[in-house]
Amino acid sequence: MTAAARAAPRSPNLVLFFLLLAYILNFLDRQILGILAAPIQADLKLTDSEFGTIAGIAFAILYSVLGVPLALLADRTSRSWVVTASLTVWSGFTALCGTATGFWQLFLYRLGVGIGEAGGVAPSYAIISDYFPPERRARALGIYSLGVPLGLGGGTIIGAYLAANFNWQTAFFVMGMIGLVLAPILKWVVRDLPKPVTATPAERPRAGTVFKTLAAKPTFWLLAFAASMSSLVGYGLALWTPSILIRSFDLSLIQSGQFMSSLLLIGGTAGVFAGGVLADRLGHLDRKWYALLPAIAWLVTAPFFLFGFLSPNLAVAWPLLLIPNALNILWLGPITTAVQHLVAPAQRATAAGFFLLINNLIGLGVGPKLIGAISTHLKTSYGAESLRYAAMGVLGFYLVAALLAWIASRRMDRDWIEEDRSA
Repeated sequence: MTAAARAAPRSPNLVLFFLLLAYILNFLDRQILGILAAPIQADLKLTDSEFGTIAGIAFAILYSVLGVPLALLADRTSRSWVVTASLTVWSGFTALCGTATGFWQLFLYRLGVGIGEAGGVAPSYAIISDYFPPERRARALGIYSLGVPLGLGGGTIIGAYLAANFNWQTAFFVMGMIGLVLAPILKWVVRDLPKPVTATPAERPRAGTVFKTLAAKPTFWLLAFAASMSSLVGYGLALWTPSILIRSFDLSLIQSGQFMSSLLLIGGTAGVFAGGVLADRLGHLDRKWYALLPAIAWLVTAPFFLFGFLSPNLAVAWPLLLIPNALNILWLGPITTAVQHLVAPAQRATAAGFFLLINNLIGLGVGPKLIGAISTHLKTSYGAESLRYAAMGVLGFYLVAALLAWIASRRMDRDWIEEDRSA
């Protein structure tokens, strides 16, 4: 085999598949903490507020801040190498979480997981945008975003079974080792496409240049804060819903994992895939749909979550919770595609890094901690039900997200950069 043949790019679908596998592990390693909340809190004697700090702030600080420099590094060097190195680091720290014996140890190991995962998503967005043309891009990014519900759902059920049959430490070890095995295979499969040779000096990936471009576009800020408001609730519920099911509906650890994973795997995958498909079809006719689709979904999400949490039993709660679990992450394909079109192709990973900085710092950094803090505050008055009421108390952020997305739709045409496919 010649050197040229060895360097030839892979099939776009094969690249997408392996990036999806890495993204599934990304969210497996996040969500496994949620289903393991009860045994971890019992063993390490952590309050809801302390556990929310570990799950939210500990992860979000470096995950959010390092996302931009790692995305810039990916744009300037090799996007595939940055993704591979990130997978290796976060998997190693996930395994180390299984050795934690107290609050600060687990806090520091989750910081390490955040460092690793900071370099995984933004470069992957850019790789997919390079491999897929604009008319198929939202669908491809939607398929990649299936890693969110598949990882959340898989982490819930796998973590529950491992913790119930072994212990919570084993769950972290197993997840970490899977990622370490996948990393070299991912690098062999995923190859960078040649950098655009037509990029002007102003289009080359410099953090200041990219930020200046994005900062001048109201669409970017509106989409970033809309997604952040949704993620604040979404990440908080992803962490705490298993505990709500245990405390308020008297489920066992495995029953909670089965219930939660069914909502995520059925509802979440359907919502994410539908968002990508609809955005490609409707966005081709009018770019406003890249923001209007999420806005409509968020408007429906809030009341259904409220009715689901207030349900008297699981038979009523399941269908009511299935709908918002589909709609609350429908935005992933449409909005991530829109962000990729706010900058030149050479700047895509860096732009995604700035978007994720805002989304994750607010969503991950605030959501889990806020629900945990509200629950701790309500503990005296509501006892075991405090967590359920805390979760319902943050649902109004979905309405804020819908409003911001609707405003963004009115600016989309002015801020959009049409891609030149002739180059």
